[in-house]
Amino acid sequence: MQQLGRKLFVIVVLALLGTLIYLTLFSQGLGKAPAITVKTNSGEELALNQPKKPVLVNFWATTCPGCIAEMPHLAEIKRDFGDDFELIAISMDYDPAEQVQKFIENNPYPFSYVMDSQGELAKAFGEIQLTPTSFLIAPNGNIVYQKIGEVDFDLVRDKIDRMTPDL
Repeated sequence: MQQLGRKLFVIVVLALLGTLIYLTLFSQGLGKAPAITVKTNSGEELALNQPKKPVLVNFWATTCPGCIAEMPHLAEIKRDFGDDFELIAISMDYDPAEQVQKFIENNPYPFSYVMDSQGELAKAFGEIQLTPTSFLIAPNGNIVYQKIGEVDFDLVRDKIDRMTPDL
């Protein structure tokens, strides 16, 4: 019986190691961005599953203090990376459209605002409920960073730097 227990233990350990090696070597990060298209401030249609440049998607709400606090820092990243990087701020469906519009008018940050009035974008990203929630999408459409809570700006800057080496 003890022999069977050891063999079973070895099999479980090998299976776990195999899974870990597979995820480390062959996984594409945190998955693929959903096949949705958003419109940027410049009028460009941007397919998030094939954006051709790094994109930070940030779900936010006007009633979220953390969201409002990180907006100037998001604007700074957008200014620093310019046209080689896109930032999409998506308001939640529970946020009244008039309130969102007033915030946008009073805070003309240099990134694109998208109103998710039907909650379709939040649903496409996995039923987002909490704000802020952010996703950094690589040019090939892979999600390389995901965070519920305020963005780790140093980490995100580093990841964008590595995806845009010519800057």
